[in-house]
Amino acid sequence: MTTPVMYPGYPGHPSESARAASRQESRFRITVPLAPARNARVIALDRAAEAVARRVARGPWAKARFYTAGASSEAAPGGAPLLFELHGRPAALADVLTGTDVVVILATEDSGRAQAAAIGRECGARAITTAGVVLGDGFEADDAVAALRPHARVLLLSADESDVFELLTALRV
Repeated sequence: MTTPVMYPGYPGHPSESARAASRQESRFRITVPLAPARNARVIALDRAAEAVARRVARGPWAKARFYTAGASSEAAPGGAPLLFELHGRPAALADVLTGTDVVVILATEDSGRAQAAAIGRECGARAITTAGVVLGDGFEADDAVAALRPHARVLLLSADESDVFELLTALRV
């Protein structure tokens, strides 16, 4: 004689949710609190990337701060690129990176190649995780990709700016 198969959720058998909430299953629960948000910096290298950064900056970010890179001729003392907060106040790269966990660099074209390389080198020297997001279709940003590649642990090529939001969410910023 075979034993009949019993299915959870049928009369006499608890549902999956009820079993998961049981005392027996409590030993499998993760009780460690989630790590706090990362202290992130998002740096837009060109005008179109700046527009994306402004839209994304309206999101529910805990510790993310958004910047634009100045022209390659604009540099802080020591030759590092000069950054600007989204409302225009200048900021030295060294100050921006102090206490930073992750840097996300946004580009849509090649004009920020020199700044991308300088930011990437400084992040590498400080062991700051660097991600690059190149937004666009086709080959508008080949040089930006080439400049970011040696320095970015994550390099995302996308035509969809919502990927920037998704990346920041995944990075817990």
